[in-house]
Amino acid sequence: MGENAPQGPLDRRGKGEAGLLSELKLAVPWGHIAVKVWGSQKNPPVLCLHGWLDNANSFDRLIPLLPQGFHYVAMDFGGHGLSSHHHPGFPYYHQSFVSDVRRVATAFKWTRFSILGHSFGGTVGSMETENILTYKRRNIEHMLKVEASQKSPRVSSPEELLQGLLSKNIHLSRECGELLLQRGTTKVDTGLVLNRDPRLSLAENVFDFTSKEMFLQFIRSLQANVLFIKATQGYFGVRRENDNKKQPLLFMLDALRVILKERFQYVEIPGNHYVHMNEPHLVAGFISSFLQSQPRTSSRL
Repeated sequence: MGENAPQGPLDRRGKGEAGLLSELKLAVPWGHIAVKVWGSQKNPPVLCLHGWLDNANSFDRLIPLLPQGFHYVAMDFGGHGLSSHHHPGFPYYHQSFVSDVRRVATAFKWTRFSILGHSFGGTVGSMETENILTYKRRNIEHMLKVEASQKSPRVSSPEELLQGLLSKNIHLSRECGELLLQRGTTKVDTGLVLNRDPRLSLAENVFDFTSKEMFLQFIRSLQANVLFIKATQGYFGVRRENDNKKQPLLFMLDALRVILKERFQYVEIPGNHYVHMNEPHLVAGFISSFLQSQPRTSSRL
């Protein structure tokens, strides 16, 4: 597989990783993309994409509940988990993470695969055109500020990091918070440091805010079948302080229903934003049925 070939399994297994086959590092020009693999490569592939500032451990409790006849690959997006950070001066854009997906697919020589995404991992943003330039400008300003600070990674105790994570993610249970930090931190002499790139801490560096017209064009060109699972106590917006603004989500759902018709399925389940980690059994049945109903013949991406 050349430059992008999976390299050397690593043993970093933790709780909830039943059936984990291996951990791999896929070579990319700036370092590597880290992935976790369950199941035989002979089975239909499912690429699992985590949420903003999370990592591949996001799926550890869900994948063991899904059908065994698939090849599950959970990746760390660039700058997250165990994947390499981008070099200084090279910012993160939504297209960067799309490229990460294509690099992983190429490394495994996939021509057809399913995507299982949580939050950012499965979201297409929708925002009015006049706001796009504001967000892009804030992206650049934040990147330059972080690079100019040149601060050493902050060292914290495990409990301090856990409490900080839980305070910013009130939907996350303590056990699941510990699971994310297991992959999202590195141990040093005096404590732990976060692995993720600090440039990712601003949502504008990750999410691609687009116009409604652009979103509709994207949906019209979509060839895949889509299962959309919404937790009833989950978030409605990218920015959680604006969570009462439900219009973008409602616009997106209406567009998906009208354009994709029978190729779109929508399910609401009880739970919050991290229901796939806190209570994975609530989503496992819907995902399993969806995966098993998909055609398994080769096709272009």
